[in-house]
Amino acid sequence: MHQMTRRPDPAIVMPDPQDPRLTELVTGVDHTGAPVQVRVPVERALTLYLNAQEIVTMMTIGDYPDYLALGYLLNQNMLLPDDVVTGVDHDEDLQVVVVRTERHTDYEQKLKKRTQTSGCAQGTAFGDLIEAIGDVALPASELRTSWLYELTRKINTTPSLYLEAGAIHGCVLCREGTPICYMEDVGRHNAVDKIAGWMYRHGVDAADKILYTTGRLTSEMTIKTVRMGVPILVSRSGFTAWGVALAREVGLTLVGRARGKRFTALSGQERIVFDHDLASVDEEAPRHRRKGAEHDD
Repeated sequence: MHQMTRRPDPAIVMPDPQDPRLTELVTGVDHTGAPVQVRVPVERALTLYLNAQEIVTMMTIGDYPDYLALGYLLNQNMLLPDDVVTGVDHDEDLQVVVVRTERHTDYEQKLKKRTQTSGCAQGTAFGDLIEAIGDVALPASELRTSWLYELTRKINTTPSLYLEAGAIHGCVLCREGTPICYMEDVGRHNAVDKIAGWMYRHGVDAADKILYTTGRLTSEMTIKTVRMGVPILVSRSGFTAWGVALAREVGLTLVGRARGKRFTALSGQERIVFDHDLASVDEEAPRHRRKGAEHDD
């Protein structure tokens, strides 16, 4: 498929916490010794091939393998915007997904330089990605605080695997204060790759979008957001120094520690429009506090 021209965004995509493949019930005991049953996310190995070359094996909850594969390759600069994708084949029994392109691909040397990132669940990055974002010009846009409070409230109250089972990360693509694509996985990098693949497959314009994540604002998250062309990245968690430095270098708006009425912006503050009365914003309800509510994730 070619990079597509601008068209209306597709219908909203949200997690399905009732999907029986994504969680399982495990028995144990609580702090009093009483028996308990706990629902936990399921991790599956998924091996990604680009044409005939094995690229990586990812630990994932297993939903949307096609979006995950496309997004991973896009964010690692292995799938190019003008590539023609002739097929995305997923074999659930073999736990394999194969992306096929018209262009001949060979990333043997690049794979040798792969480095481990700070992301959980086997996140990886390649050395040439930092250079790849150096010439990116992010679109002019704005972040109204009314949108920020609206989208965080909606995200916190949306049925999700986190609320069902915990131990999960979420990434959400929003337009103004409305979530339009919500993905979850055991690692935040998988969740954002799924969004990148969804955007690519549906030709979604990034210029007026906001990306929200439950995880830390690391260099990896900054790089992936910039590669997707999204100008604003928001998290309920904190920052790393390199994540902030990269965001400032490319003009990405970086907002962290967004919980209740509080947030901190360390890059791209000029995009923020303070249009909402803080007195009307409620503090975050305890039920919706995620990992990182008291300490940075």
